[in-house]
This record gives sequence, structure tokens and C-alpha cells, in this order.
Amino acid sequence: MTVDKDTVTQIARLARIRVDETGREALASELNQILDWVEQLGALNTEGVAPMTSVVETRPPLRDDVISDGGLGDKVIANAPEATGNFFAVPKVVE
Repeated sequence: MTVDKDTVTQIARLARIRVDETGREALASELNQILDWVEQLGALNTEGVAPMTSVVETRPPLRDDVISDGGLGDKVIANAPEATGNFFAVPKVVE
């Protein structure tokens, strides 16, 4: 697959980006290099290679999925100008 100036023009129109006439040829060349590189990757034998999401094997820290209010109710309410129980008290806005 190769990309020519007309294809670049069409892609630019679809992407709603402006590419001037001189940039189309350079962009077509760059896209062709990228496609060549992808074809080279496709030719590699990856049978038996486990898929990976990162080059460094890491595991995200996990915690139990427990519903909690954080136990900070008193600290949160301490910031309220007015409080009623564990709720912010605000002036009535609807009669």
C-alpha cells in the first residue's frame, strides 16, 4: 500500500487539517515510510510471544473494592459554614 498526494489530500480533508501543496509530498513520503515499517513488523514471527502492554512488567496496585465514605465526615463538615448533622446546611433557594 502506498500513499500519494491525492490520498494525503483526502486524508487531510477528512481530518479537517490544512496541508499546503509542498507539505503533501513530504507527508506522503513520511506516511509511506510508516506503512513500510508496519509491513516489516507484520513480517516478524511472533508466534509464542505473549502480548504485552508495557516494556516493563508491572502490576497496578489493587485494593479491595469496598464502598466507603472515607471516614472523614467530621473533617469535611468542619469546613462547612453551617452544618446539620453530617450535612452542609444551605439557605433555602426554592419557596
